Amino acid sequence: MAWTRFFRRRRWDEERSRELEAYLQIETDENIARGMAADDARLAARRKLGNPTRIREEIYRMNTLGFLESLWQDLRYGARLLRLSPAFALVAIASLALGIGANTAIFQLLDAVRLRSLPVQNPQELAEVGFDHHGMYAGRGRGRFHPLSNALWEEIRDRQQAFSGVFAWGTDVFNLARGGEIHNAQGLWVSGEFFSTLGVQPMLGRVLTPSDDRPGCGSPGVVISAAFWQREFGGSPDVVGRTLTLNGHLAEIVGVSQPSFFGVEVGRTFDVAAPLCSEPAIKGEYSMLVRRDGWWLDAMGRLKPGWSLAQATAHLGSISPGLFEASVPAWYEGVDKQTYLAFKLKASRAGSGLSALRNEYDRPLRLLLGIAGLVLLIACANLANLMLARAATREREIAVRLALGASRGRLIRQLLAECVLLASLGAFFGAVLARSLSQFLVTFLSTQGDPLFVDLNADWRVLGFTAAVAILTCLLFGLAPALRATRNEPVNAMKAGGRGMTARRERFGLRRMLVVSQVALSLVLLVGALLFVRSLRNLVTLDAGFQQGGILAANVDLTALHLPAERRLLFKRDLVERVRRIPGVDAAAQTAFIVWGDYSDAGIFDNARQFKGITRLNWVDPGYIRTLQIALLSGRDFNMQDTLASQRVAIVNQAFARKVFGAGNPIGKSFQMGAEPGQKPRVHVIVGLVKNTKYADLREDFPPIAFLPAAQDDNPDVFALLYVRSNSPQAPLVSAIKRVMGEASPEINLEFHALRIQIRDSLLREQLMATLSGFFGLLAGLLATIGLYGVMSYMVARRRTEIGIRMALGAERNSVSRMILREAASLTGMGLVAGTILALALGRTASSMLFELRPNDPLTMAMAIAALATVALAASYLPAQRAAGLDPMTALREE
Repeated sequence: MAWTRFFRRRRWDEERSRELEAYLQIETDENIARGMAADDARLAARRKLGNPTRIREEIYRMNTLGFLESLWQDLRYGARLLRLSPAFALVAIASLALGIGANTAIFQLLDAVRLRSLPVQNPQELAEVGFDHHGMYAGRGRGRFHPLSNALWEEIRDRQQAFSGVFAWGTDVFNLARGGEIHNAQGLWVSGEFFSTLGVQPMLGRVLTPSDDRPGCGSPGVVISAAFWQREFGGSPDVVGRTLTLNGHLAEIVGVSQPSFFGVEVGRTFDVAAPLCSEPAIKGEYSMLVRRDGWWLDAMGRLKPGWSLAQATAHLGSISPGLFEASVPAWYEGVDKQTYLAFKLKASRAGSGLSALRNEYDRPLRLLLGIAGLVLLIACANLANLMLARAATREREIAVRLALGASRGRLIRQLLAECVLLASLGAFFGAVLARSLSQFLVTFLSTQGDPLFVDLNADWRVLGFTAAVAILTCLLFGLAPALRATRNEPVNAMKAGGRGMTARRERFGLRRMLVVSQVALSLVLLVGALLFVRSLRNLVTLDAGFQQGGILAANVDLTALHLPAERRLLFKRDLVERVRRIPGVDAAAQTAFIVWGDYSDAGIFDNARQFKGITRLNWVDPGYIRTLQIALLSGRDFNMQDTLASQRVAIVNQAFARKVFGAGNPIGKSFQMGAEPGQKPRVHVIVGLVKNTKYADLREDFPPIAFLPAAQDDNPDVFALLYVRSNSPQAPLVSAIKRVMGEASPEINLEFHALRIQIRDSLLREQLMATLSGFFGLLAGLLATIGLYGVMSYMVARRRTEIGIRMALGAERNSVSRMILREAASLTGMGLVAGTILALALGRTASSMLFELRPNDPLTMAMAIAALATVALAASYLPAQRAAGLDPMTALREE
């Protein structure tokens, strides 16, 4: 009721005013009826009623809330002051918007990737079923998550008792095109229990059920996501019943999922979900369903009522021996078998889903949040300095208010109201800015071949974080100036000439401390920015061992041609020859694995069958080494005489030779590799030695690599990767390759990537850190410079009398200028010392993200200190010159 009266108090006041006026009129009329004159009748009526204004004020106070009323008055007063200082208001709001917006954007991304639950029923009941540790197991893997084989999944499904529902899923990419350039869709392989266990309902049609996931189902129905439905079918309501082409196989669309459901992997969304049983029909000879050593699935379940994670883990551990015994691959022997049988399963929380993005970017985002927080602290220190200066100019006004009886608490509330307005406006524009910044981060981390999906809708955590940051910033830059402004005694502030008195050192103590802290924090951020920028430069300029520019990678898919294995090699060679004849092509070659992508590993043995470690393998054509400009140190390249009928040969890199043979030239030496089940190990003679090259990550040490002739591959697959070296523009080169491939067969599927762009995309994390830390470092340096300039200008203005007296007594202008610069240098020096200590202490938090650079790198420290000192002293030069140019008579006359 009180709140209702409060918000309607103006209407109540108007009603009471009319009632009082009506009462006066009635009383006046009655007095006139008694025989009184009109003026006397009105006067008598007023005496009987009392003071109408006082009555209205009492009624108004009865219908209001004192605290809110005074707060509203303070906010209105603060708004008028800000309107009178538009430059100050603009700088303050812009600084806060940048600081709050950056913090909110990074927190919003952290919230979406790590804190938010999956958009399914009761996500807190979900648990992942996986290995109790990240062990090594032999076989083949596919997808981003692949700890389980289908055989192991089926054993878990049939024997577990901890979950009311359990499902398996795996990631893949489906080609939707029937020829020409590849058109990929993000795919999911799901068991029949996937949607029912998650509690996901369809928007159109139906979802997959256990009846859709039966052995030998061929190509049954698939469910598509709402985003894919809108993108590919324009939201057509008759999409159910239409067909898709998945890797050349037709599949019927049976339903569309809800728009809010993106899958169970945070950071990516699915386009098409197909049942596990259809995997052999769609993947053909590359099917993993029947391979007991094929690792491509992940499993989740919904805990039964009353079951905890600990109980589920204990249950899974108790049945693990039987599960692994029943699913062990037949060819596992010795150590492989013992290791596999010793594994145990456990249950882990999965309510927030799984995420490769989370694992890769959790630490960088947390570090960036800390960096953005430091920038906000610097902005708050800057605003605190400005507020102190504004409070100093209002000393007499505040003194008058105190002398007239205003309480210090009331004045502090009034001064804080201005800060509340600034913080609120900064938070509002920061929240608007955060939306764009967080979307920029997602776009920054997405690539053409690896698009990211992150739900950036604000939830209560993001709103609460923004509100908390706004309140904290208000207290950080507003409370100290308000307390200081009301601390002085009125008699001191009211003394004549107070403004011109010689300033004591303690008068500027807080402002000096704020500037020192700004310089220190700015140095920390500048050092961090230089470390990340120089680390990225080290990676970009690193010699990877092969040519990066001018190399076009063409992924070729021959699945639709249904070529028998014995014809594939000749067909691929014909394609390479066609590409080599394109005008402007300098070299071209075929390889099984892209340099910056998938790879195959194999165990290496010497001729005595002693294990020498794991090496990376690649099947390549003659000319591959020349195409990528890899230095051939000794021996020869592959040639047309290297066939299945000849001695098996290999070209190895320096790391391989050193690991297997130690020092010396490896040409002519031989090694053995672990064989497929049922095959004998084959002996490979080394015919060439090449320079070390990176393989999948510029950060990694040069791995041992063995190149094998593609002509000696017993079972060439239907995929090929062509590397084309040319100085021609990419667009006409791609068109020419499409033309010659189309002439060979219109059913060939193609996908193109520039090798340099692929390598650049592998450095997204480093680019993100270098870009954002560099921006924040420059912003922090700018704020610190502005803060130092403001303090020195304020000090010169407050010491005008002192400077005038010094100059009147004979002080030279240069000595005055040096005095101001010495003060600035002392503040900068103290900040640099504190910042150096802080940077050395905090540097260890970023050490794991640096490449060939130490956190305490002397050159980086020197560069940051020199840059910040130069800029800071340059900012002090103008106040120093202003002090030196002061006219002594003018300064003394003002007092």
